[in-house]
Amino acid sequence: MSISDLDIHPRIIGSLQKARFQSFEAILSLSSADIERATGLSTGDVSILKQAVAESVPKPPVVTALELLKGSDSVVPIRKLSTGCPIIDKHLKGGILSRGITEISGESASGKTQLCLQLCLTVQLPLEHGGLGGGAVYVCTEDVFPNKRLHQVIQHFTRKWSPPRLQQDLTNLGDNIFVEHVAEHESLMFCVHKKIPILLAKGMVKLVVIDSVAALFRCEYGQGETVKRAKHMASFAAHLHKLGHQYNIPIVCVNQVSANLSSNSSQNPVLPALGLSWSNQIMCRLMLRRTRQKVVLPVQPVHGGRENIECAVRMLEVMFAPHLPPGACAFVVDHQGVSGLE
Repeated sequence: MSISDLDIHPRIIGSLQKARFQSFEAILSLSSADIERATGLSTGDVSILKQAVAESVPKPPVVTALELLKGSDSVVPIRKLSTGCPIIDKHLKGGILSRGITEISGESASGKTQLCLQLCLTVQLPLEHGGLGGGAVYVCTEDVFPNKRLHQVIQHFTRKWSPPRLQQDLTNLGDNIFVEHVAEHESLMFCVHKKIPILLAKGMVKLVVIDSVAALFRCEYGQGETVKRAKHMASFAAHLHKLGHQYNIPIVCVNQVSANLSSNSSQNPVLPALGLSWSNQIMCRLMLRRTRQKVVLPVQPVHGGRENIECAVRMLEVMFAPHLPPGACAFVVDHQGVSGLE
């Protein structure tokens, strides 16, 4: 819809065209006084204009916290993507929501990438088994995508969901994960604005993973560019929110951590990176951390037989979310993937 299609007096539209107003954004971004000076319209005409533009701009459906808790709304059902582990799913009340941005933060080797890889597999399961029936986009900004680890997890995932538990061909799980490596902010924005929407429009993708969002926003901006970085992060997050609302898919962003220099640093030695500017853009924050505890678990290798392995115990903590209370869940990462502990 354009300015000429507005249901207002032609005299107002003519004044807008003479002043070269061509988009709704140009009108909504200016104050009423600025529009009056640029077009020569009266205060009443500008008020009518802004009301008509506001009603014509497409808006996503409003979702309340209660609707998030119930898991559905009156327009588009809110889906939950399983993590592939019933214990962690129970802790997250079903999994990762298909609304907003879910952040997974933590120190190095805390299991962030492992959990994201598992999400890329479970998203390909049908809806009745906790998946969304589509592939995933995995955007790497730091290290090379862990192909070897992915194929190791796929072997056990395929064996776990083999018939008769699931009557579906799982031999091409890796083919449905689209990997993109970006090394600078411009490449990331091009990927998010141009490449990913093509896959989403074709229905090939039901999950977007950015690993990690901190790598580029931490390195490319100097000490005096805090405001510029905050604007770029807000623009980046706004487009991710738009994709999530438009296609009803989960958006997962991995974040690094920084040392906590405040007075309570003894309880929380690290904090998620990028500060308050980024925290205001996300809906749910999950913090992963390693502990000094070890646990011995019996496993069944792909080649057969049984053996015991020692795994480090990790914790998944809900920092904030509109549908979850704060809490923590213990889990381990082994050759099969991510598994919760009772």
